[in-house]
Amino acid sequence: MNDVIVVIGPGSIGQAIARRVSAGKKVLLADIHIENAKMAAEVLSNAGFETEVASVDISSRASIQALVRQASSMGNVFGVIHAAGVSPSQASPQAILKVDLYGTALILEEFGNVIARGGSCVVIASQSGHRLGPLSIEHSKALATTPTEELLALPFLAPEVVTDSLNAYQLSKRGNSLRVMAEAVRWGKRGARVNTISPGIIMTPLANDELRGPRAEGYRRMLELSPAGRAGTPDEVGSVAALLMGADGAFITGSDFLMDGGVTSSYWFGELAPQH
Repeated sequence: MNDVIVVIGPGSIGQAIARRVSAGKKVLLADIHIENAKMAAEVLSNAGFETEVASVDISSRASIQALVRQASSMGNVFGVIHAAGVSPSQASPQAILKVDLYGTALILEEFGNVIARGGSCVVIASQSGHRLGPLSIEHSKALATTPTEELLALPFLAPEVVTDSLNAYQLSKRGNSLRVMAEAVRWGKRGARVNTISPGIIMTPLANDELRGPRAEGYRRMLELSPAGRAGTPDEVGSVAALLMGADGAFITGSDFLMDGGVTSSYWFGELAPQH
């Protein structure tokens, strides 16, 4: 039976990871816009990969379940690359929580029911989750373990509490890494692993949106004052994901890998520190 790699959000980062981990496997590319999935499939097919496409709304359980069925019909679901989501410039606070927080919890729950022994998942979170101040133990545990369908009803995520898109994004991305830590326990019972990568500014269409959006000046300042002094590339994320999804990463699960060129270091301890 064939092994299948599912790529949810096959943009620059999703494709870069897929190229590193999908040789000899079938690749299912899923996006909310089927045209995006087809474009990615054409690129990968021309590079020798066997592909299928699907349309998926990650904020819909029925849609995720349909994707799981399609992936399972192709073979053993051996890898999941979750790189879909919306950024602070693209959506309202509640839409961000629905897609980035709830949607990720859905994917982890549903694919965690079918992932093959020896399989693995990488969730693309964000450096933003590392710039949120410390959460209480109670709030952290709630984000990690609250049943998926009750997540958005948590009082500290209520619309009157989370009124800013960036704050919603930070909470979602912190929630992603906490959720993955908790799910690693359940995935481990199937002999599978799951980790998050929290990239900084990686040169993708989404990052270009931000560099042209209302926070463009802040983004440019982040790059200039970071220890690395530059943005990252999708291929650099692909290298870390290949480690996490491959045999060399077999002892790594429930972990979050911050790769942001040192922006977070500079935010907490350097020139990007907020002035109070």
